[in-house]
Amino acid sequence: MPDHPVSAICAAVTAQRQQLLQFIQSLVQVPSLPGAERPAHAMVAATLTMMGLDVDVVTIDFNAIKHHPAFCDDGIPFDNRINIVGRWRGSGAPVVPKSAATGSLILNGHLEVVSPGDESRWDGSPWGGTFRNGRIYGRGACDMKSGVAAAIFAVAALRSMGVTLEHDVFIQSVSGEESGGVGTLATIVKGYRADAAIIMEPTSLKMCPVQAGALTFRLTVRGRSVHACIKDEGVSAIEKAYLLVRALSDLETARHKASRNPLYPNPDRVAPISIGTIRGGNWHSTVPDEVVIEGRYGVMPGESVPTAKAIMMAALEQATTADRWLAAHPPSLEWFEGQFESGATPPDAPILAALRSSHHQTTGQEPEVEGVTYGSDLRLFTNYAGMPAVLYGPGDVRQAHAVNESIPFDEVLTATRVLALTIFNWCGGRVG
Repeated sequence: MPDHPVSAICAAVTAQRQQLLQFIQSLVQVPSLPGAERPAHAMVAATLTMMGLDVDVVTIDFNAIKHHPAFCDDGIPFDNRINIVGRWRGSGAPVVPKSAATGSLILNGHLEVVSPGDESRWDGSPWGGTFRNGRIYGRGACDMKSGVAAAIFAVAALRSMGVTLEHDVFIQSVSGEESGGVGTLATIVKGYRADAAIIMEPTSLKMCPVQAGALTFRLTVRGRSVHACIKDEGVSAIEKAYLLVRALSDLETARHKASRNPLYPNPDRVAPISIGTIRGGNWHSTVPDEVVIEGRYGVMPGESVPTAKAIMMAALEQATTADRWLAAHPPSLEWFEGQFESGATPPDAPILAALRSSHHQTTGQEPEVEGVTYGSDLRLFTNYAGMPAVLYGPGDVRQAHAVNESIPFDEVLTATRVLALTIFNWCGGRVG
């Protein structure tokens, strides 16, 4: 058999097609909302154990990570939150001839999902895991249970072929990525490291070695309430809040004009600033005396969090001082929950060349390389574990968090084949 048995690996993945589909469907049927991820992790642990991997249940210990600089307290109790790490141990015996860089590898993905919202808006149950017209439907199908399943079945395919590896490969299913990354952080604090990491986020099989950051903020704006019939004697907190929202919109435009990154095809959507919620007023005929605005503030790739925060605070201060009421009653600004730094892997990192080669050998095409506009666990590997990392997985991010979330199953199969070949090549695989 050749050193890089592409066709044999692809065939081994195809042979497990039905099992992969059923596993994803079963995983989607478990509503693993934040704080309730344990049953989904138990499914993964049972599967990895059955495959013969060493399985470690990594608890998310609040006391062990609360002082870490990357810690984000998402307000969800830690009592029941775990991660699963499955380890396929390498033999340590070098592969000869050694034609490319090799090393150990972490395949990482989160199992918690966001709320499906109003379930009546879905065509079926968000927990159905329905397979229809070549797509799997359900909350988490795209973001990112199918990606985790692809990694598991990539390893399963290689083991079914009798492959041995020179270096270890780890499969990590984690909790808490959506709100700050406490799960992956817990594995790093516990000491899990490898020579590279692939995170199976839904990138439409694009290689994404750069991520912007995202900071969650809360602005509280105060006014003076009076009866609406004498509104000119009061101060509407809603109207004053609008001045700050407009200032943030102007800041977003200015920041993107001043920063251009070749990995971002849309230069005006690198680190968006978005208002997520506005709460204000308590009666339709009363001038509102308080408005609370919550949103996300994008951090440019390569920009530090303190620098990003200082720029936003300066823009808000400028808007505040330009208004007589706000100058005398300045709004309060809080940073809370998810505080995602930016992160990047150098373009010459060997894992990128290995993944690119596997994608090309499997699909016959060069993968697109882009940066992503959202925060992810990539920055934990690059910034705190000293590891190169790349996002690569099946599914379109536009489906993530959406009603009727779905993923094309053929794309999951392709991702599984690419991951299997990457493991074989990167971790020093041999057959027999």
